Amino acid sequence: MGCKHWPVNHGEQALSDTASTRKNDAAKVMKAIRRIVRAIDMRSKKVARETGLTIPQIVVLHAVKERGMVTTAALSKHADLSAATTVTILDKLESRGLVTRQRSATDRRIVHTTLTEKGVQILFDAPPVFDWAFSKGFADLSEADQRKIIEAFGTVADLLDASELHPELSADYAEAG
Repeated sequence: MGCKHWPVNHGEQALSDTASTRKNDAAKVMKAIRRIVRAIDMRSKKVARETGLTIPQIVVLHAVKERGMVTTAALSKHADLSAATTVTILDKLESRGLVTRQRSATDRRIVHTTLTEKGVQILFDAPPVFDWAFSKGFADLSEADQRKIIEAFGTVADLLDASELHPELSADYAEAG
């Protein structure tokens, strides 16, 4: 009696291989994101020790500097932070005398923020958000490579935002995997 072999469905095997490759690629992306988060955390701690400010606070200060007198909503959008986070940051910056906020005379719902002289000086003295090695390395890339990185990071951010905005899709995906 001969050995009976089950027929191999090559289509199913190819789908299984593709799914496995995709999971492996997703794991590589997650590992890279963890490395980035760790590097940003380390940089944040160094900047905080030197300035007493967090990187998001410095980002908001830079946004106020770039935009001039700016509304909280415009500042939130420019800094890519939630309105609630922006208000909390502005509260801390205002308590330190780095920004001032004034309600609009025509619409009391609108609040304008401006930098104080102390805020300008803090920004002048603050270290760059990215250290020199990253800044130099990125500047040395071709414009095409820089654009690719910017586009890839934008895509990753959009994918991460999508999972936050639609948690039910994440749950469905987890059940299917």
